[in-house]
Amino acid sequence: MSAVLCVHAQTTTTLDKVKASGTIAVGYRESSIPFAYLDDKAQPTGFGWEICGRIVEEVRKVTERSDLKLAPQPVTPANRIPLLTNGTIDIECGSTTNNSERQKQVAFATNYFYTGTRLIIKTGAPFKSLDDLKGKPVVSTTGTTNFRVIRNLNEEKKLGIDLLAAKDHAESLLMVQTGRAQAFAMDDILLYGLKASAANPADFEVVGDALQVEPYAIMLRKDDPAFKKLVDTTIANLVKSGEFTKLYKKWFQSPIPPKGINLNAPMSRELQENLKNLSDKPAA
Repeated sequence: MSAVLCVHAQTTTTLDKVKASGTIAVGYRESSIPFAYLDDKAQPTGFGWEICGRIVEEVRKVTERSDLKLAPQPVTPANRIPLLTNGTIDIECGSTTNNSERQKQVAFATNYFYTGTRLIIKTGAPFKSLDDLKGKPVVSTTGTTNFRVIRNLNEEKKLGIDLLAAKDHAESLLMVQTGRAQAFAMDDILLYGLKASAANPADFEVVGDALQVEPYAIMLRKDDPAFKKLVDTTIANLVKSGEFTKLYKKWFQSPIPPKGINLNAPMSRELQENLKNLSDKPAA
């Protein structure tokens, strides 16, 4: 690529790109219930997906492109940042932790959820904490902060855990179901979602104290203040109007597709505070 093209690529904003192409590419996760996942018709849905839908509506207004097309693009923990930075997607709406390391590569909107790493096991298995899993196989999903948390704790505590990597959350849970792993370490809200959507939810239980608390946020490209302002303002308006709380109740405290199971997850103290502060502060 020539120097001229490099400069152009770096200075073209997301709104310019979208207005010129007539399309906004929205990254979503296929199994991050209830944030972004596929419904029984193989269409993306979820809390994050709906919020991104509101953002797309605002982009239509600002760009004056009433014909703006939404192009859904599935992403994984491993490829979500590369696909955003190389322009394949314009925004990522899922269950991505906002942390300092990632902020070196991407930007984040206002934090819209808080979670902690816990474990899901087969019901009745004799494990209640990471310490109980010494020398046992434990799985986490490649490219997640949870994988690094477990790897670091495994080394620090010399637990001898056989840490396995799966390509996505569905595969991680399958490894527990089939006995290839004794536990799956992931954000607790995602574990509750996976349990609720399992063929037999009673087969699994979520255990252990949260190993750390982290914020989720919508991911954007760096150095694009106009687009970040649009996204943050959209979220702020959802909060002020009460729509954010309604969406939360819809996805976390009501029956959700495809099986009509209620996660019964009350809003955390951290999220309640952030709805007042509207901060995009990263985890460490």
